[in-house]
Amino acid sequence: MKTLILMRHAKSSWKHPELKDHERGLNKRGKKEAPQMGILLKDNELVPQRILTSTAERSRMTAQAVVEAMHYTGDVSYLDALYMAEPEIYLELLSLMPDDVERILVIGHNPGLEGLLQILSGRVESLPTSAVAYLSLPIRSWKEVRDHEEAGELVALWTPHDVKDEKEANPEKEDKPKKEEKAVKEKKDAKAKSASKK
Repeated sequence: MKTLILMRHAKSSWKHPELKDHERGLNKRGKKEAPQMGILLKDNELVPQRILTSTAERSRMTAQAVVEAMHYTGDVSYLDALYMAEPEIYLELLSLMPDDVERILVIGHNPGLEGLLQILSGRVESLPTSAVAYLSLPIRSWKEVRDHEEAGELVALWTPHDVKDEKEANPEKEDKPKKEEKAVKEKKDAKAKSASKK
């Protein structure tokens, strides 16, 4: 079995209309949501062994934010071919991946990503910006990816709204690191106060 994670780039900016489409970066929302999805992947033990991303600036920025959030140290391939690619291009590139790689994250664009998801899982699903689709593929070699179309399982599909809803439902989970940080600081302050009295 191989694991494929599809992620649409985060929300892009239209602030500078003079920029070519390929050069548009992320807006404020995109810069916030991309790392959140990286943390989600890390929390679900889905840190990939390889990342493939489009060379569009919005995809590059998404990849960089996700990499930092996951503390990922593996290879990131920036590929011109993935810019606005059709599903066949994704399949071609995946078929070339080495077989010792079990889990791949692909960051790209619609409509190609949604088309690829449908081809591999048989499911018609919407991938809004920053959405992540987690697929399990019944293959041993990436060369087989074309032969098992519609045989993959869509295990999970997350959007930034899902992450937000989870945080609202479990606020203590979000606040735990902050509480721990505060406790450590208070302990240090108490020690410093005690030392100054001596």
